[in-house]
Amino acid sequence: MNIYSGIWPVAPTPFHPNGAVDYEGMERVLDCIIDQGSDGICILANFSEQFLITDEERRLLTERSLAHVARRVPTIVTISHYATQIAVGRANHAKAHGAEMVMMMPPYHGALMRGTAEQTYDQFARVGEVGLPIMVQDAPLSGVDLPVPLLVRMAREIEMVKLFKIECPQAASKIRALIAEGGDAIEGPFDGEEAITLMADLDGGATGAMTSAMIPDQIKLVLAHHASGDRDAAQAAYARVLPSINFENRQCGFRSAKAVMVEGGVIGSEFCRHPISPLHPDTRAQLLELVRPLQPIALNWGR
Repeated sequence: MNIYSGIWPVAPTPFHPNGAVDYEGMERVLDCIIDQGSDGICILANFSEQFLITDEERRLLTERSLAHVARRVPTIVTISHYATQIAVGRANHAKAHGAEMVMMMPPYHGALMRGTAEQTYDQFARVGEVGLPIMVQDAPLSGVDLPVPLLVRMAREIEMVKLFKIECPQAASKIRALIAEGGDAIEGPFDGEEAITLMADLDGGATGAMTSAMIPDQIKLVLAHHASGDRDAAQAAYARVLPSINFENRQCGFRSAKAVMVEGGVIGSEFCRHPISPLHPDTRAQLLELVRPLQPIALNWGR
């Protein structure tokens, strides 16, 4: 089995109702993700609300999360920042506390400050000097174009660039082209965006998926059947979970995993910091209506 394979959920960051980070709740989230049979964990990603967390909170979350996971599964720490020096500093901090990998988007700030191809290459090369495998996050949020030739060049010339989370439009086609042009240099092509295009991405050559922590135990069945060559079983497993994935992707975003984890007793609050609004009660009810029949571990973990 490729070590860069399977399902690697993004851990949500729980907050107390007063807005303070719930560090004990974070440890319960991590335990739940491991109990869901996940092959790895990602912390401090966009679905962790990393853009709503202070630098000091980030430091503590990194240190406490890595200490608590204690290498039970590999952990990826997201380190994205426009400033290369800060991204490198975050990578060094993650490595010092036991992270197995880091994930980063290309350099960007707001809608207009976007790294060029060379600036992106240089930033990843600098982070690569830290010595941790890097997952390139190709997400629309950055607004930075990452064409296949650039990604292949990075994979071939920067030793630590090994993984690629592709969640741009028509991701399957890009994954297929990336593998065709990059060959063995593309060690871990991953699906993203809550697995809303998972079957197409697996057919395109993805070896893993980085989803939310809402129902990874149920989505994992799709990857397992696909990897074994049982396409009919993979299609059936995917059809079973797709309505809830679609609802999460289109209606809830990162608030979905928190809602399910509160309902399942994993954490005590689904608070999101302003300016993020809480889920509308009707939206929350519709989400749970779709998730309950799946009987995911997160919905019952703390009960």
